[in-house]
Amino acid sequence: MNLKSVAFRAVLPLAVLFTLGTAPLAFAQPSNAKLVVGFTPGGPIDAVARIISTQLGHELGVNMIVENRAGANAGLAAEYVAKAEPDGRTLFLTSTGAVAISPSLYEKLSFNPVRDFEPVSLVVSTDEVFVVGAKHPANDVKEFIAYANKQNRGAAIASSGTGSIPHLAAELFADVTGIKMVHVPYKGVAPAITDVIAGHVDGIFIDIPVALAHIKAGNLKALGLAAPQRHATLPTTKTFQEVGIKGVDSSNWYAIYAPKGTPVAELDRINQAIRRTLANPTVKNAMLAIGAEPSPSTRADLGKLLKSDLDKWQRVIRDKKITAD
Repeated sequence: MNLKSVAFRAVLPLAVLFTLGTAPLAFAQPSNAKLVVGFTPGGPIDAVARIISTQLGHELGVNMIVENRAGANAGLAAEYVAKAEPDGRTLFLTSTGAVAISPSLYEKLSFNPVRDFEPVSLVVSTDEVFVVGAKHPANDVKEFIAYANKQNRGAAIASSGTGSIPHLAAELFADVTGIKMVHVPYKGVAPAITDVIAGHVDGIFIDIPVALAHIKAGNLKALGLAAPQRHATLPTTKTFQEVGIKGVDSSNWYAIYAPKGTPVAELDRINQAIRRTLANPTVKNAMLAIGAEPSPSTRADLGKLLKSDLDKWQRVIRDKKITAD
């Protein structure tokens, strides 16, 4: 036996031991996954993403990163996720707009919400509340209708953009009450709320999580809920139905989707992880604190909800001849 052979036999076990010793450490490091949001940081859907991301990552055994891809009413984010590898590592947290409204609002989309995505789970279902500035003369829905009917130009109702849930809810409100309405679209909810508070426009339909802090601070008055029942965070605010106005109900929901072709077993695993995440007391309390009620669902139920809202908002957009800016 030569010296080279002896040296090789001596070194080989050390090399093997080194490899075996470090492999488990490398394996123990969680891999990254993305929760893609189609809006800039600071908005309501981004807030929900950041509340759930850490716990969801823990449940899935990954490092869940919130990635903001703003633009085209979340269309850029939708396109990105639709083209992502269907391995469960890229998820899309979206509101109703991108997947249930945009297909009727835009003639050409780079994605199809039914064809390109797998429903995973509903996360939040949030009602729209109609608010006015603290100094507005109306103190309830009926007073607002009377106020609107006295205005030659009609009531100026803001929205976060043409075709948004706030816009479509306002169109329903005007239809069923017969009031004249001037729609004032903004590029985002923040400037719209600023002008409502300042009295430059008369009111706005808005997600409860967005409005809640302003209502509690006394900057906005909540006149009515576009929902079938009252909300726990606004217990004294009546629904439109309670005051005899039907047909205004509008729900903006947040849900998680995965790229088409993601294995069913992986979709089910993520669904269960979302359920555990939303049931976690810390997560649940943080969501409730901003007015967002955790609302997990089955994959099938989310699929049905999407199809139902696609039909509903298509009718409104068609009948009102609403087009994208």
